[in-house]
Amino acid sequence: MEPDIKKILVPIDFSDYSKSALKYAVNFCKKFDAELILIYVIEPVIYPPDFSMGQIAIPSINIEWDERARQELDKLAKSDIIKNIPIKTIIKTGKPFIEIIETAGEIDADLIIIASHGHSGVEHILFGSTAEKVVRKAPCPVLTLREPKKGFKFKEELRKEKAK
Repeated sequence: MEPDIKKILVPIDFSDYSKSALKYAVNFCKKFDAELILIYVIEPVIYPPDFSMGQIAIPSINIEWDERARQELDKLAKSDIIKNIPIKTIIKTGKPFIEIIETAGEIDADLIIIASHGHSGVEHILFGSTAEKVVRKAPCPVLTLREPKKGFKFKEELRKEKAK
């Protein structure tokens, strides 16, 4: 029995890794006739002006980032790789893994396709991985992609290889 996948959530941070995950998601959307939902999470800017006051968020910068993120997401949603697929874009502010997990539940996502940036060593110990946290706590299956250009090949890439 084939899974019933109607909503695919793809976290985007505009890196090559997340754009690679988007390509996978587009192919899944075509195969399952699913809706594509892109989410970008803005982490609040924290600036410690005085250690006695603690840390504060700077709202004006967040508003500016929100607008820029909206423009970039809209541009991505209208790009050539996403044709004839129903698409929504969502922008949230907060910790990325929390917002991704909560959004997946809110929209009743059937699948999350997320890129892993492959942090290692001290960086991974200190920060962990957003993808890893999403995998552990998501309300639906999660497909993680480790590096762009590994694994599956897209039809256009196969054509280019054959043309060489």
